[in-house]
Amino acid sequence: MSQAPHHGRDHWPRRLVAATPVLPIVIVFAIVLVEFICGSGMTWVPLLAVGPALAATTNGPRGVLWVGLLAAALGATLGIRDGGQGRELAVVLAALMAVTLASGLASALRGRRERVLAAVRSVAEAAQHALLQPVPARVGPFQVAVRYSAAAAEARIGGDLYALVSTPHGVRLIVGDVRGKGLPAVGTAALVLGVFREAAYDEPDLLAVVARIERSLARNLGSDDFVTAVVAGYPRPGQLEVVNCGHAPPLLVRDRVVVPIEPDLPAPPLGLRTLSGETPALQVLPFADGDQLLLYTDGVTEARNHAREFYPLADGLARHTAEDPADTVTALHDELLSHVGGRLHDDAALLLLRKPAGTVAPQRGARNYATSHNKPAGNRRPVAAPPQGSAGGAPPC
Repeated sequence: MSQAPHHGRDHWPRRLVAATPVLPIVIVFAIVLVEFICGSGMTWVPLLAVGPALAATTNGPRGVLWVGLLAAALGATLGIRDGGQGRELAVVLAALMAVTLASGLASALRGRRERVLAAVRSVAEAAQHALLQPVPARVGPFQVAVRYSAAAAEARIGGDLYALVSTPHGVRLIVGDVRGKGLPAVGTAALVLGVFREAAYDEPDLLAVVARIERSLARNLGSDDFVTAVVAGYPRPGQLEVVNCGHAPPLLVRDRVVVPIEPDLPAPPLGLRTLSGETPALQVLPFADGDQLLLYTDGVTEARNHAREFYPLADGLARHTAEDPADTVTALHDELLSHVGGRLHDDAALLLLRKPAGTVAPQRGARNYATSHNKPAGNRRPVAAPPQGSAGGAPPC
């Protein structure tokens, strides 16, 4: 009766090869070769300490020890061959073993730090999934695509936030940017997301959703903290509501023409309403089949290249608009990275919404897909579609 193969035995040669300190061993043998060719007594033997020292940067304590023992054995052989004095050879070998022990300790400490860092990264990744939940490709009547990049790549999370929720009042979404970076910004983003997800279900009025976020931030933020955000909703077929709280204007794409949705009455960011006394306005605009709406954070539009030029997001969107929002967002993100030379210096988020033809009205009581933002109540102002052929404007519905 045949037995199943033992996977541990199958893979141990591979693990052994991966753990072998190849480069340090090559360097040790190279030094030995030079010593044999030159024949200059004990001149080259002390350089054998390079082997275990280098092994400490790439291998564990066991690999360092093996390299050190190999170097010591070869050093003793060379010393005896070249007729080195006993005391001189003993001092060189003792120094070599001391370097090996110190390198082994450094390797152990490095391994411990790497394990701690891996644990911290796993916690950060779990926190990101909890705050910035994955958004499906289809929510209600919309096709959706999201792309998020944190400036702190090791943490994988930052101060930008987004959310998309299918509620009894229609699909609602938010994209925002918390002032500052690091853990305080993450905490504020978590607060905004939590309030938005609750209020989006409870409040039939989009301005009331914004007001609840504003009240929560007023209680919990410091005097210098705030959040810029755009909150949008699709309460009925063909109609989109937008509330802008000090954030960059969303970009509406209609027939491949890109139009920024500027607020009629500029409103302060969330958390600053008590200082300004101003309330945001509700803009209502037509949103027909084939229309797309891009929401983003300033990490995209303020990204600079080597010539200190900002990334032209509207132009990029006009170039890369496609039927599938995922293709559009991917192309924009790749072009953004190319513009900055491969490394973003601020958090950047892109959320693209598309209304495909032939979709039905949003379902009531659908489940929640999301990630965050807020603001106070104010006036309602309908926004007419830009006239056909106007500069930068989209044709009417």
